[in-house]
Amino acid sequence: MQLFLMRHGEAGFNAQSDRDRILTDLGRQHTALMSHWLAQHVRDFDLVLVSPYLRAQQTWQELSQHFPEPRHWLVLDDLVPTADPTHVAALILAYGESYNAKNLLIISHMPLLGFLVSELVAGVEPPLFATSGITLIDKEPDHASLLWQHAPHSIG
Repeated sequence: MQLFLMRHGEAGFNAQSDRDRILTDLGRQHTALMSHWLAQHVRDFDLVLVSPYLRAQQTWQELSQHFPEPRHWLVLDDLVPTADPTHVAALILAYGESYNAKNLLIISHMPLLGFLVSELVAGVEPPLFATSGITLIDKEPDHASLLWQHAPHSIG
């Protein structure tokens, strides 16, 4: 299973709560840039799991314009910044198995994403994710490998 972990695009701070923050124009531009780049490396997604926070939803809306409709996509209340990474990693893998996903996209937040990488790939310290940054993990039944990590500044 290929796990594409993506951080939402840059968001502004003018909101009633963290949950309601919206993407900035730069956040939309960077997400579009990463979407074009990602489309060169993967044709489609079998399953997309998205945080309930508005900026993650907007990131998915932008990204979805560059890919065919996934077989399934779900909003997971567990994909929030302070979620338990052990629980979320198990949940992601269970959903991936349940939906027989070969290419799975997760759109979420820091610090959760960094901790998820450490949960999923033995011996890897939690990496930082730039906004709109994407990491690819190849998850086999008996091991996982971090294949790459890219951000808008590294591909633009």
